[in-house]
Amino acid sequence: MLIAKDIGVRLGDNQVLRDLTFTARPGELTAIVGPNGSGKTTLLRALTGDVEFDGAISLSRHDIRTTPPWKLAATRGVLPQSTPMAFPFTVLEVVRLGLIAGIGADRAALPHRALAAVDLAGFEGRFYQELSGGEQQRVQLARVLCQIWEPVVAGEPRWLFLDEPVASLDIGHQLTVMQLAHDYAKAGGGVVAVMHDLNLTAMFADSVALIHNGALVRQDTPAKVFNDHDLSVAYGCALRVNETPVFDSTFLLPHTASTGPGPAHRP
Repeated sequence: MLIAKDIGVRLGDNQVLRDLTFTARPGELTAIVGPNGSGKTTLLRALTGDVEFDGAISLSRHDIRTTPPWKLAATRGVLPQSTPMAFPFTVLEVVRLGLIAGIGADRAALPHRALAAVDLAGFEGRFYQELSGGEQQRVQLARVLCQIWEPVVAGEPRWLFLDEPVASLDIGHQLTVMQLAHDYAKAGGGVVAVMHDLNLTAMFADSVALIHNGALVRQDTPAKVFNDHDLSVAYGCALRVNETPVFDSTFLLPHTASTGPGPAHRP
């Protein structure tokens, strides 16, 4: 289990996170949502040990402050929002970096399987810089998958940390990536994803943490977190939660073009 207690992060003079408690369980896809600047990416970076933080974070009972980096790399993979590369690596060379970071360096076929999983089979010889932004993001996801391919090893879950994994993707590949993350969780791994698309979050997440101004508003199931009042206050516009009659899946639509307080802001 991932447990973060009383997390605070200060970047320069800005207190980005304050006294935030967050949990994620293996076997579940946990989404972090909130408006721009709310602290979503900063929380993810704290959970992966990439920024200094106050409080305590443990991953599968291991304190991330004291766990050696090589052990963390064998336990969790991290997909940032973007990964610029200055040198002309091929797609296969980029994906193979995941083998070096993980524990499957002897599995030569794994990069090909990872590329097929993100719908990039046959791209192995292409140069990374020649790809579109969405294709580059999927290459990086394949790299991360190579690092932690098996969701569970020796009874211990492994973890995917994804920062806006579908932001640059078309709708078909958004569904591909979200289904891949969902399947990884259902196979026993843990997935924590920063998300902007609330409809995709409602479709795929088991747990949602809504963040506003660096603090946790609520963490629960999508059906409980996605309510008119909390979402409208957090995002600063009137939102109404609805359900599709056929699929019984929660979805959200902006209820008004106005940015001022609307009916949904009132208790």
